[in-house]
Amino acid sequence: MFLELNGVEKYYGEGDSRVHVLQGITAGVEKGKICVMLGSSGCGKSTLLNIIGGIENADGGSVSINGERLADMNEKKLSLYRRNHLGYVFQFYNLIPNLTVRENIEVGAYLGKNTLDIDELLHTLGLWEHRHKIPNQLSGGQQQRTSIGRAIVKNPDLLLCDEPTGALDYKTSKDILQLIEEVNKKYGNTIIIVTHNDAIKNMADQVIKLRDGQVRRNYMNEQKIAAIDLEW
Repeated sequence: MFLELNGVEKYYGEGDSRVHVLQGITAGVEKGKICVMLGSSGCGKSTLLNIIGGIENADGGSVSINGERLADMNEKKLSLYRRNHLGYVFQFYNLIPNLTVRENIEVGAYLGKNTLDIDELLHTLGLWEHRHKIPNQLSGGQQQRTSIGRAIVKNPDLLLCDEPTGALDYKTSKDILQLIEEVNKKYGNTIIIVTHNDAIKNMADQVIKLRDGQVRRNYMNEQKIAAIDLEW
């Protein structure tokens, strides 16, 4: 198993205000698969994604990626691991406003060792003709494509997508999901999508449903459909 979660616990607050956000999350994801973590707001899914990405520490249990336990890494090694092996796509694009599309993607390339060809990636992303524009000249979908490009250009083993369609309209959301699907097929990255949108689960190889900090269902999707055919 490429990603292994074993009894992951997380608390916030102290004393009477202490909240048990993650309550013993155990699951695994195979290499090269698309996994959707599904749940309503407040169920702990974004917290779990941050722990997988080494942004937050678990208070109990363990996270292993490709056989390496994150808890065994010191801060320097963890930073290098994030830099070399992880890519992040967020709901809000976090682009550098005075850099062009190409330059924003190049920022991601500087962080990787085994980077993808930027020209080829710009074509894959549908951004070639927009490569010299800055973010405020782009639509929301084009900005999200740029943020995906920045994350994927370093060819990460694991691509973490936190509500990647949350700020987008229906058509643009489907375009972005199709792009994530294409990236998975073309480059073979393991992809985790955190979302509250129930329909997105249908494009996944694996679905993990979270509620109140616990795994309620964890199953392989035998009826997987293409992103272009999703409806909600």
